[in-house]
Amino acid sequence: MTDFVDTNALAYSGRALQPARQAELTRRWGWWYQAEWRLIGMKAYWSSAVGTALLTPVLYLIAMGVGLGTLVDAGSGGVGGVPYLTFVAPGLLVSTVVMSAGSELTFPVMDGFKWSKLYFARSATAASALQVSIGELVAVGVRFLGEAVIFWLVLIVAGVVGFGSWPMVLVAALAGLSFGAPLMAYAATLEEEGFQFSLVQRFVIAPMFLFAGTFFPLESMPLYLQWIGWISPMWHGTQIARMLAYGMPLPWWMVLLHLLFLVAVLVVGAVLAIRFFTRRLAR
Repeated sequence: MTDFVDTNALAYSGRALQPARQAELTRRWGWWYQAEWRLIGMKAYWSSAVGTALLTPVLYLIAMGVGLGTLVDAGSGGVGGVPYLTFVAPGLLVSTVVMSAGSELTFPVMDGFKWSKLYFARSATAASALQVSIGELVAVGVRFLGEAVIFWLVLIVAGVVGFGSWPMVLVAALAGLSFGAPLMAYAATLEEEGFQFSLVQRFVIAPMFLFAGTFFPLESMPLYLQWIGWISPMWHGTQIARMLAYGMPLPWWMVLLHLLFLVAVLVVGAVLAIRFFTRRLAR
């Protein structure tokens, strides 16, 4: 039996727990209360998020299947022995989720510290800075999973992948968090709004999308550009997703290496985020 209590339901009912009991529950479940608050806040733009999650794969399928994919298939017979659309679809799924971190873990994090100051309100309760930061990652991870599921279902309907490829949804969410955790840690260090997030979009996210093997094999690029893929969660996630989607040859040790990279970057990013959140909220 769990002692989790839905405090929102209690509040709406007009009842409340004793302060000591509230503090006890917050110390244990504060990370989820923070995640729940963030997910509720996402309701304000859920329609645009879902619409984008549906429209993006449809547009990509048209562009890559009817447009560029037709030219590539006619000229070279596809990529790696499969049609170009089959090759590129897993990369598009992963890249779409990873790029969502650029919107969910930048300005919303600054808002929690600078404008609404809701992080300070949460930390004024029995919740710790660790719970606040972990709760943010959990909530955004849920959003990533939902976005990946919608994209994957569109690929299923279009006949690009089969149902057995469902683990690629988890891989996409992991890649998104692997990129998002360090980004959230960086956002937590910023005191003032400037051009920092614009620079991240232009000089980190855009090059990663273009040169991390999403549209063509990384090894086909000049060596001086391949490093962008090597350090990118997008490429590591895409490689695993392609193996899951259509059986791209990938040795077991390489799969393990890709997973270890994603997990390691996520853990390091989460540790840094906890440290920076703790520093800011202790003021």
